[in-house]
Amino acid sequence: MDIKNIVMHVDVNSAFLSWQAAYDKQIGICNDIRDIPSVIGGNEKKRHGIVLAKSIPAKKMGIKTGESLMEARQKCKNLLIIPPNYDLYIKASKALRELLKEYSPNIDVFSIDECFLNFTGMEKLCKTPEDTAYKIKERIKEQFGFTVNIGVSVNKLLAKQASEFLKPDNVHTLYPEEIKDKLWPLPVEELFMVGRRTKPKLNRIGIYTIGQLANSDYELLSSVLKSHGRLIYNYAWGRDDSIFTGQNQIPFKGVGNGSTIHFDVEDASTAYKILLSLVETAAKRLRDAAMQCRVVSVGIKNKDFGYLSHQRKMLTFTNSTYELFKNIRELFDEAWNGKPIRHMNVRFTDLEIVSKKQITFFQDEYSMKMEKLDSTIDMIREKYGVNSLIRAEYIGSGLKPVLGGYPVDEYPDMKSIL
Repeated sequence: MDIKNIVMHVDVNSAFLSWQAAYDKQIGICNDIRDIPSVIGGNEKKRHGIVLAKSIPAKKMGIKTGESLMEARQKCKNLLIIPPNYDLYIKASKALRELLKEYSPNIDVFSIDECFLNFTGMEKLCKTPEDTAYKIKERIKEQFGFTVNIGVSVNKLLAKQASEFLKPDNVHTLYPEEIKDKLWPLPVEELFMVGRRTKPKLNRIGIYTIGQLANSDYELLSSVLKSHGRLIYNYAWGRDDSIFTGQNQIPFKGVGNGSTIHFDVEDASTAYKILLSLVETAAKRLRDAAMQCRVVSVGIKNKDFGYLSHQRKMLTFTNSTYELFKNIRELFDEAWNGKPIRHMNVRFTDLEIVSKKQITFFQDEYSMKMEKLDSTIDMIREKYGVNSLIRAEYIGSGLKPVLGGYPVDEYPDMKSIL
């Protein structure tokens, strides 16, 4: 087997739940939440949150990531629901990346719990790439107390697909000559980039497995699914020219934050406070990543599950809480139809990396002062806690001054040139 490239994909098994279990053990808690029906979610009593991660026993009971806590509780009456601990997850993710750097200097972070290692040229230091993958896997388990799956192949796509095979705590290969035996028999939805919207479209034209996709009519796929059809056709054959960018921070295309409210919001004043608390968290995440955005959007869900949203492209890029909230509030006024609100979310997209902040013609003196205030607030909250400094309008309101934590963001694809 003549291999020119070696790529590994490291994927933490049920990351949020595994990291919590490892932390529990370190502080002397004997019961392992991975061995019982348990999930990481929000606040069940306040109707807040979805299943972010689940244990294997919970999975066996039909509980799925992304469903509401109420749905999960209906499937398992004795389900243990643990609130998310975002600070812990970020620390665990950083610790994992530091360990992986010892095996390859060329690492791309794909999400908070996934990394790609370019192992090309490093294989001379070990018997086989798989041997090193097993060593990495065992060292992570011994040193940190959680498990990973590692996929090994010649490109990012195949390495990621390999890591999805039998879980947890395994190493799998998916080299080009193994595609027909290991990849093609799988349901088509198991292929990267084939989601819940694409699957029924493929099923309608008689494609149910990855092998059927690979051997389908290329022109038909192109006409039905356009460029996406051409992409997944190539993926079914294991073709991927993704490059390594050296991205060692968690990448994203957009920052989002949302919350399900435990009461009906019926007035704009209360809605503004909740939106501001969402913007506080999301704006700080932009600043922490040294990024600014130009597109803002707001989403509103009423008690009948009707959904409204508005978005706007601003004249300039910004990560200022003041500027972002001002635009979000105006969008809310345009979108809201007066019906009682149960859920709100904000999103910031069209991002750019901040190099040097330039004063623009559209920015007034007050706005510049607010940017300086953001830096001071961030510094105080990082040192003394998120609630060490709150805005006066939240005093006595019963509302949290800062909502959210580490939400699900839009992550980029694997930068394929296909």
